[in-house]
Amino acid sequence: MDRQKEKAVLEAILFTMGESVETDRLAAVIEEDKATTRQILMEMKEEYEEKEGGVTLMELEDSFQMCTRADMYEYLIKIAKTPRKYVLTDTLLETLSIIAYKQPITRAEIEKIRGVSCDHAVNRLVEFGLITEVGRMDAPGRPLLFGTTEEFLRSFGVKSLEELPALSAVQIEEFKVQAEQEVSVQLDV
Repeated sequence: MDRQKEKAVLEAILFTMGESVETDRLAAVIEEDKATTRQILMEMKEEYEEKEGGVTLMELEDSFQMCTRADMYEYLIKIAKTPRKYVLTDTLLETLSIIAYKQPITRAEIEKIRGVSCDHAVNRLVEFGLITEVGRMDAPGRPLLFGTTEEFLRSFGVKSLEELPALSAVQIEEFKVQAEQEVSVQLDV
């Protein structure tokens, strides 16, 4: 298969799937090794960017996805009746950051770190598709374990969890202070 045909096949697969597809699966389809397939995909990404069309390729961990270019969002809003939008409150962001850095993690472990109940926050983050159940802990009661999703990576513009910034001791202390303030506000109500 020549290079142009391989690109056409990859483009058709990524367009049709509508979600990320692992590089090794794509390599198997075009009968190339993983490194060559990744190189072809990166060429395609560059071609999309040079063309300045409406779509691009996004790399997420060890997979690729065809998606709309970020600067096209304002036009999508005009056509979509209710674009999917969510507001991340400080409580949700704190809970999400704990999950991102400590995953897989249980609700009880999140609550131990935050010092307050996290049921509402975890439920909202699952609803937004930013976290998901990733299994159960091998412990009494077999509590659910939570981790971040590809939607989390897309939303925060990172390819993998390794790209997340390191937390400083000051930031960790700020989380604790904010959680304590949240408890005192809940108790005052």
